[in-house]
Amino acid sequence: MMTLTTLLSFAFVSLCMVLTPGPNMIYLISRSICQGKKAGFISLSGVGLGFIIYMLFAAFGITAALMTVPYIFDAMRILGALYLLWLAWHAFKPNSPAIFEKIEPLEADSNLKLFSIGLLTNLLNPKIAMMYLALLPQFINPEQNFFQQSLLLGSMQITISLIVNCLIVIFASKISIFLKQNKSWAQLQKYFMGSILSFLAIKILLNK
Repeated sequence: MMTLTTLLSFAFVSLCMVLTPGPNMIYLISRSICQGKKAGFISLSGVGLGFIIYMLFAAFGITAALMTVPYIFDAMRILGALYLLWLAWHAFKPNSPAIFEKIEPLEADSNLKLFSIGLLTNLLNPKIAMMYLALLPQFINPEQNFFQQSLLLGSMQITISLIVNCLIVIFASKISIFLKQNKSWAQLQKYFMGSILSFLAIKILLNK
């Protein structure tokens, strides 16, 4: 059994990652504003399938890797920490553009295309790839069943991400307008998230 501390820590990391603006968030907000909430939820279903694919890939891939390569666990841990530091740097970087300024009007698409683009957006999202291939492994106990732990953590990440993204779809217009009109709040959010990501990265590096 995984400890409650491990589960809560991973839940916190998952929450921080989904709240960090990226391709998924931009696409869902753009689609919800331009084509309505229904289109946003159809797009989100594609994003959700992408999460499941990553979870299954990680569950099988991490299990095999950890059993065959002695030091891959530490390599993944360090890689995950370095990625968090990279995200933190982009949050702290002076004069970095507000990510929500990239949101542009989109043409109406069919349900199949909405789903497909949502799926591809998630599968090609480097943040999600690193989440499953570099960050998730360092929460796994090598002495316990790797596959079951991967499925448990993956299911937790998917649940948290879908809940947050559902709220993003519902309140897409208000969120976009608020962030565009309140530059100081957006900047504060970047610094706060950068601090959290830096703390997590240091904790991961020190947790041998």
